[in-house]
Order: sequence, then C-alpha cells, then structure tokens
Amino acid sequence: MKAEAPGKDLIALVADKNMEHALRGLLNRPQSLGIRPLKEKRDYDIFVHPHRDPGCLAKSPEFLRPWQRTYRRALVMFDREGCGREDPSRLELESDLEQQLARSGWDERAAVVIIDPELENWVWSNSPLVDRALGWTGRFPDLRQWLLEEGYLRSAAEAKPIPPKPAMDQALRLGKKPHSSSLFQQLAETVSLSGCTDDAFLKLRRTLIGWFPPSAAEN
Repeated sequence: MKAEAPGKDLIALVADKNMEHALRGLLNRPQSLGIRPLKEKRDYDIFVHPHRDPGCLAKSPEFLRPWQRTYRRALVMFDREGCGREDPSRLELESDLEQQLARSGWDERAAVVIIDPELENWVWSNSPLVDRALGWTGRFPDLRQWLLEEGYLRSAAEAKPIPPKPAMDQALRLGKKPHSSSLFQQLAETVSLSGCTDDAFLKLRRTLIGWFPPSAAEN
C-alpha cells in the first residue's frame, strides 16, 4: 500500500522560547521572506527541545523521527554558542546533523540552521525599531553611540555588537525594558529583513523559499 502523504508542511525544532517566537514572527510575514503564507497549527508547528541547544544538536533525529509521516519538511534551529560542540564550524555542524537527519528517514526533507554565535545576533540592525524595542528612543547617547562607548562595537562601521547577547541584555536593563520572548517576535515581525546579512539567517531564508515558494497568484 502506498504511504499516505504527510499532512502538514513544516515541523520546526528550536532551542528555546526566544527562538520559537523569533521564528513565528518571521513566518508571520511571508511576503518579506519571499514565501507563500503558512498558518501556524494548520501548516506548521514549532517545538522547543527540553534540553535546549545541546538537545537540538545531539537529539533532534530522535525527537523528529516519529513525525516523518506527519510533516513534509523539518527544520532544526539553535545557537552555536552553548551547544556543546563549539570547535567545529557552523557549516560543519549543520552538515553533520543534516546527514544524521537524512539517515534517520527524513532524506532531503530536513535542514539545520545554527546561529553563530547566538540568536541575539539577528536582533541588531540600524533600524529605529530596534532602539524602540530596547527602550532607547530619545536617549542620549543613542544606542549606536552607547555600543561604541561600551566597546561592543569596535568601530562605527560595524553592524553588530560583539558579543550580541550581553550587549542586548545590558541595553534592555538601561532602557528599563523586560527581557521577554515576545520581544524577539516583535522585532522579527517589524524590522526590515532586506539588510540582514547574517549567514544563518540567509540560509534560513533560502531554505524556506526553496521549500515554500510563493504561488503564481502571489507574484
């Protein structure tokens, strides 16, 4: 008997609630990503691995194996920082885990996106929406100047602070804003994606476009 085709488009396994909300925010704006619309629960589901980044790295084939006939595609997303194997490059880790997923039964239907070093790297851009979300609208010095003065940026030409997470945490404290998962969704839903050059983000976007291209009616 021929196997029944999977019913949903995508299952995503992510490392934490921040990443869950960020991915949901991105999928809520399909035109900006260049994909067809996907509706949560009807077309896709996002799960958080209980063991966070190390769990995604070591256990995602096991976690996702029961869902191979329920979903057409699988996405695994986590931070390189804190995953437990920081020595290999991001590309090496992604390739190795994608091969494991393929051998576990997903074949070519699964992709891995590892953010280097961490999700907060996607937050930072020159958009005033970032200043607003972090509580820095109207502050002096402005957010970029503060990042320079604190040494998170080595020059004004740099786009993103190093390291990105402590910079965000301190900016939120000074801006008197709570650090919440909803903040990541808010930024993902509002900040322009056109200027994001992060390699992991670009891979995510390419993967989603390849899997879910816009229909002719939407072009």
